[in-house]
Amino acid sequence: MSELRLRAARPGSGIRRTLAEVRLAGGDGRPLDVVLEDGLVADLRPAGTGPVEGEVTDAAGRWILPGLWDFHVHFTQWAQTSRRFDLSGTRTAAEVLAAVDSHTAPTSDAPTGPDEPAVGFGFRNALWPDAADLAAFDRVSHGRAAILIAADLHCVWLNSAALWRYGHSDSATGILREEDAFAVLQSIDSAPESVVDGWVRDAADAASARGVVGIVDFEMAWNLESWSRRIAAGAIALRTRFGIYPQHLDRAIEERLRSGQILPHTHGLLEVGSLKVITDGSLNTRTAYCVDEYPGLAATEHPRGVLNVPPGELVSLMSRARDAGLESAIHAIGDQANTHVLDAFAATGARGSVEHAQLLSADDIARFAALGVTASVQPEHAMDDRDVAERYWAGRTDRAFTLRSILDAGGTLALGSDAPVAPLDPWLAISAAVARSRDGRAPWHPEQSISVAEAIAASTRDGSTTVRAGQVADLVLVDRDPYAATADELRRMPVSATILNGRDTFTSL
Repeated sequence: MSELRLRAARPGSGIRRTLAEVRLAGGDGRPLDVVLEDGLVADLRPAGTGPVEGEVTDAAGRWILPGLWDFHVHFTQWAQTSRRFDLSGTRTAAEVLAAVDSHTAPTSDAPTGPDEPAVGFGFRNALWPDAADLAAFDRVSHGRAAILIAADLHCVWLNSAALWRYGHSDSATGILREEDAFAVLQSIDSAPESVVDGWVRDAADAASARGVVGIVDFEMAWNLESWSRRIAAGAIALRTRFGIYPQHLDRAIEERLRSGQILPHTHGLLEVGSLKVITDGSLNTRTAYCVDEYPGLAATEHPRGVLNVPPGELVSLMSRARDAGLESAIHAIGDQANTHVLDAFAATGARGSVEHAQLLSADDIARFAALGVTASVQPEHAMDDRDVAERYWAGRTDRAFTLRSILDAGGTLALGSDAPVAPLDPWLAISAAVARSRDGRAPWHPEQSISVAEAIAASTRDGSTTVRAGQVADLVLVDRDPYAATADELRRMPVSATILNGRDTFTSL
């Protein structure tokens, strides 16, 4: 697939045409000229034929694909992650505390002052061989309040100063889960909006450099306001479809928002998404709601995980959203939670997606197609969670991350990252979905792998893998043939240019 990439007109500069010489994915390999006009792919021609008008850029043998989407992100948190100290390489509680000690020591170059909480991100405590020790945490914090965020966002670890600040002084370990953790996450941001918006713009530019043209943002905020403000200030690198949480449902209904509605004065970039409901927890926090008990948790309050939203309440929320013209995007990770969610889709006739769908009962796999519900999945989580799953979902991992089975049953996949849980890079998701492997390890349940074409289709807005006349000119040019790439090459796929609505958002040409 050889592409020539053409520069489209900027808004307000009038109609201009761009020619790109490109071999299309899945085509016969012959170079084509791609004509872009008014933000659309106006024509495809054999290379070198027809009149050449406007500006021409030579793709020099590169490959062209439809622009890529990440269908599940928490974008503000992703933008903030680079400003938090990194805990992703830790494997024990002791290693986490050593990182805290290093970051909060008086000689540290930490970017925040001593009165600001020290915030770290990325620990995974499901397989820690040692326990969370609050007294030890306090000793290494050097008088600073400290908040540590788990990679799955469903758990935080606070020292005593932070526990006091957030009203949890009675916690024996400092570990908070689910709703308590979400409340902390929503309240820790102290930077001004303009600063955070700058970080968001940087993160959007970085996403464009990986071929991303659009995201579905499930930040736990009133996202219409945030993104309208950002776009007005010039953040126009991404299309954004935003989620609406239950606490904002009344406001969305009052403002007559409808799923798929494009908001005015946003350059056509901001779209109303779905009602987002979090019904259960996560695997790493052992709060995903399952049929079977978690090993070692039988004597606890929630041995099978946590059901955050009872089935009756879920049906009520989804019914209200449906009646208002809103789709539903429902978080479910454990097999029992997924059954409840699919039951709610069946009861309400709502349209939308199950977000994550990590562990499914055998009977539920075919229900995605039968109900017309999209499985919005994050293949890189399978690489992060395979060892945790083998321990806590022992004997059931053949039903975990069942991408192949969902497709074979006629279902639809949408790939995402859940950034910052995994990096916002669709090539990582594509590689994980295809290879079920990372870091040289043997493939994990390779029977659930899907093809490169299927993974790319699940990473584009309309499920396409080719560029066609008449489609919106959201395109990406890459330096390597994705259909001939190894799993590692897919992960490192070099992107040369990203075009959104006929204009460059990234180029290295």
